[in-house]
Amino acid sequence: MEKIVFVCLGNICRSPMAEFVMKDLVEKAGNESNFLIESRATSSWEHGNPIHSGTQTKLKEQKIAFDLQKGSQKISSEDFYEFDKIIAMDESNLENLRKMAPEGTSQKIAMLLEQGVPDPWFTGDFQETYQLVKTGCQRLLDEIV
Repeated sequence: MEKIVFVCLGNICRSPMAEFVMKDLVEKAGNESNFLIESRATSSWEHGNPIHSGTQTKLKEQKIAFDLQKGSQKISSEDFYEFDKIIAMDESNLENLRKMAPEGTSQKIAMLLEQGVPDPWFTGDFQETYQLVKTGCQRLLDEIV
C-alpha cells in the first residue's frame, strides 16, 4: 500500500485539494485499495477549520467528492514514519517539513511540482491551483503505477 500525505501551510486550500484530487484519480484508475491518501499542515493556524470554500467550490465544479467534516490537522512526528511520501505544495512548505522531519525520514519529502503551487488563500486563483494540483497528482500517480 502506498501512503501519501500532501502538506501545505494551513491544510485548508492546497493540500486538501490535492488529497481529494488524488483520491479521485486513484479511484478512476481502480487502485483505491492500494493507497492511503491524506493531507496535513505545517502550521496549526487553521487547526480544526474546514476546507476553504474556494477549494470546496472548485472540487464541486469538477465533481470530485470530498469530506466536509475534515478539519485542518498539523503534521505530526508519527506522520513522518507512517507515510511513504510527504508531498509539499511549495518551497516554504518543503523547508518547514525538512526542519520538522525526525532523523531518517527526510528522504520521503518531495515537491508536488518543481515550481510549487501558489497558495490561493493569497492569490484568490483557485482555478490555477486546481490545474497545477491536478497536473502534479497525475504525474505522481503515473510515477507510482
